[in-house]
Amino acid sequence: MNSTRRLIRQTMTIARRDFIATVFTPIFLLFLFAPLIMVAFSTIGAMGAAQAADHGADHVRIVAIVPDALAGSFVEADRRSRAIFRRDEEPPALVTLAPARDPAAQARAAFESRDYDATAVLYGPLDRPTLLYGARGSRAADYLAVLAGSALAAERLGGKLPRVTPTKISFSRQRATLGGQNQTAFLAVFGVFFLTLFLAGQVVGTMAEERSNKVIEVLAAAVPLEAVFLGKLLGMFGVAVLFVGFWGTVLGQVTSVLPPAFSGVVGELSPAVGLPIFAILFVSYFTMAYLLLGSVFLTIGAQATTMREIQMLSLPITIVQVGMFTLTLSGLSKPDSWLARVAEIFPLSSPFAMAGMAAASPSLWPHALALAWQALWVAIFVTLGARLFRRGVLQSGSTRPFWRRKG
Repeated sequence: MNSTRRLIRQTMTIARRDFIATVFTPIFLLFLFAPLIMVAFSTIGAMGAAQAADHGADHVRIVAIVPDALAGSFVEADRRSRAIFRRDEEPPALVTLAPARDPAAQARAAFESRDYDATAVLYGPLDRPTLLYGARGSRAADYLAVLAGSALAAERLGGKLPRVTPTKISFSRQRATLGGQNQTAFLAVFGVFFLTLFLAGQVVGTMAEERSNKVIEVLAAAVPLEAVFLGKLLGMFGVAVLFVGFWGTVLGQVTSVLPPAFSGVVGELSPAVGLPIFAILFVSYFTMAYLLLGSVFLTIGAQATTMREIQMLSLPITIVQVGMFTLTLSGLSKPDSWLARVAEIFPLSSPFAMAGMAAASPSLWPHALALAWQALWVAIFVTLGARLFRRGVLQSGSTRPFWRRKG
């Protein structure tokens, strides 16, 4: 019991030391605000791309070659139809032309117009119209066909479109939709993946400086290497929690002022286990994903001798993380398949897969089993990393695990 307490105390001392040494530096502030810099540059690029796209879209048109008697019905049908579209989903503006002697040639000529860029052109009788469309104009052609049907109905009803006055009643579901659960599962998997991708890789270089200035030898002589490895892992996890807590608070304040429509979208993302339990499980699986991947990366990084080698490890590490994400998504698309079971059991992908399961399945007992399984592998990876470091770097030859050592 005394040896276990001493091990825990030594581990927390190493964790506190690494946490303070990482957080109270100017570099940490740059790391903390890195997402803001990324968002700023992404926003600038998106605004530039949107302006370029909008400038081109201003000249795009859909063309209906119809008699003047039907042009009004076409315009009215277009006006009513656009009311259901969001601004970024609206079809191109409508242009109506009176038929010439050869409507087919007139339709082809519309694509060569210098006044606008035609993306789809309709001509011929409304019950059997001909539709020409260019690149990415298939949906615009379908929209013209719908307008033709409305105009044909108006013609047969005396020239006016019938006006419909609907009664709209808002309804709130008592449970989450299957689509909402699937979306929540994807967001849960992506959230764990993104956070670990951004944060877990920082563990790789934690041993480099102490190896270069021989501090690790002093630590290894004073405390078990398992305590050093676990302490460093927990210290960097504390940095990750601080990072997530800071940006979680910022995003929480931002979402509180978003319009009600956004709240309705979020309401559809209800997890199967309920929001409070899902939040606990999400945090738990992020913790386990960080500790699992971090322990593996710490073991790999501890074998590197120079910063150049550590930098070269960044690509394989990213590939491993993306591989776990891909495996999880493949299993998520087929929940009862063998691929899903592999993703749930394999240690490095298990936190991702189980986070998705929390959103899509109401069962709770698999999560207790999964968290215990993942914690076991954290202990295995930390112990294995310490042994490899002892044999390969310190060359002490000791292979006894820390729990068998005498106090």
